[in-house]
This record gives sequence, structure tokens and C-alpha cells, in this order.
Amino acid sequence: MTRLVQCVVLKTQAEGLDKFTHPGELGQRIFDNVSKEGWQQWLERSTTIINENGLSTADIQSIELIEKHMLGFFFGEGDYGQLPAGFQAAGGGKK
Repeated sequence: MTRLVQCVVLKTQAEGLDKFTHPGELGQRIFDNVSKEGWQQWLERSTTIINENGLSTADIQSIELIEKHMLGFFFGEGDYGQLPAGFQAAGGGKK
């Protein structure tokens, strides 16, 4: 049976994640409030954030910054989660 959530990214009810994608309390919030499609959008955004800021998922300070971006992207908390200032996607158009 498909699990539905009220997705905070899509702003509509959609198919929920099958498993936890992040540990701890933040992981629980994501599982409860983010759809599969919303998570895919985060993966695309996080790749840009990681690359543009030179972050490493093996570094605890980078992980803490990525989590701040997660809170901003998913829940509008804090000043993070947006694309880096001046970011231009391949092909020249700003996202």
C-alpha cells in the first residue's frame, strides 16, 4: 500500500518515501513531510549546493551546513536552502 504525505515541497499530497533518507529528528521530519518527488528535487538542489560551496559529505562541518540547507529547502527555516547567489545552470539560464 502506498504511503501518502502532505509534501512540504510540492504543497500537495503525494507518495511518501519508502524509508528514512536522513538520520535523527530531521530524518523523521523529512520522512513524515516529504514525498519521493520532493526528495528528488532536494537531491538535485543538494548536488548544486555541495558543488558550488565545495562541501564534503565526509566532513562534519559540511554535513552541518548541508542540514541547514535541508531545513531551509524543506521547511523554510533559516537563511539556507536556496541556490547559491549568482548560480547559473549549465546552458546559462539561472535557476
